[in-house]
Amino acid sequence: MTMANRDGALRGLYLITPDTADSAALLAGVRRALAGRPALVQYRSKHADAALQREQAAGVATLCREAGVPFIVNDSLELALALGADGVHLGRDDGDLRAARAALGPERILGVTCYNEWARAEEGAAAGADYVAFGAVFASSTKPAAVHAPLELLTRARRELALPVAAIGGITLGNAPQAIAAGADLLAVIADVFDHPDPGARAAAYRAAFGLPG
Repeated sequence: MTMANRDGALRGLYLITPDTADSAALLAGVRRALAGRPALVQYRSKHADAALQREQAAGVATLCREAGVPFIVNDSLELALALGADGVHLGRDDGDLRAARAALGPERILGVTCYNEWARAEEGAAAGADYVAFGAVFASSTKPAAVHAPLELLTRARRELALPVAAIGGITLGNAPQAIAAGADLLAVIADVFDHPDPGARAAAYRAAFGLPG
């Protein structure tokens, strides 16, 4: 699936996979969460070796295609291209943004982590990013040492950049309304969905928080 197959709207839950070596559990969790119709799913792994990353990412990609949900790879343009992913999400150490845009072509998604740096958001927009992401907007259990990105950055980006804005870090269903009110089009979530007894229902609750149809 490419951008051309989507409805054009990047809005809702941006589901990010937990970092685990248990591929069966990972895929089972993703399958359950997809029932709640997230806007995007990102495969993220900081600890697996290259072979395991490729195996897991391919499995997640298959589930996303079956569900009709865009599939994004974190950090690795090479892996995203190898798997025919719908896009890639890049941080400051993950390569040149303009080169990534050129390699992806116009139909695939390029997301850019901006941390708490406005200049990075402007750089991403100029390079042709499809969304910019700020975080951590709340205290994050996944990245406890992450810089804090004030909610005002979401508001500024929504006002000044003609791009969807993603909020990352410590997001729960309880604080989601704050981020949405500040301007978030996408909420990047790991634990609050995957640690829930019913990931599909939790994902659906985020759709409701955005006012999206069930």
